[in-house]
Amino acid sequence: DVQLVESGGGLVQPGGSLNLSCAASGFPFSAYSMHWLRQVPGKALEWVSKISSAGTNTYYADSVKGRFTISRDNAKNTLYLQLNNLKTEDTAMYICAKGGSGYGGNFYPEKGQGTQVTVSS
Repeated sequence: DVQLVESGGGLVQPGGSLNLSCAASGFPFSAYSMHWLRQVPGKALEWVSKISSAGTNTYYADSVKGRFTISRDNAKNTLYLQLNNLKTEDTAMYICAKGGSGYGGNFYPEKGQGTQVTVSS
């Protein structure tokens, strides 16, 4: 079974940084693109970033471009998201998701439980 376990969230002041991790197992990690999503209670799932299977191509939502960096270590089956210059509007549950054909929008059937990021002074 696909397992995705996020860690690294926490409470941080505006302007601060966090580094999130997602440990993957149960599938050939290096063969799949991976995504970071985020969700605020009562709001739709928001796509944040994507990285190709080899890590050579990365993509970002306009709201985080220039502040967040996605990366992966295929030898360790781990996905990362470096969050810099955090803003209060970045407060959300951050969720990693396995990529797949036809996935997108709210349809990410293989994803973790998430790690909470709270940005507050």
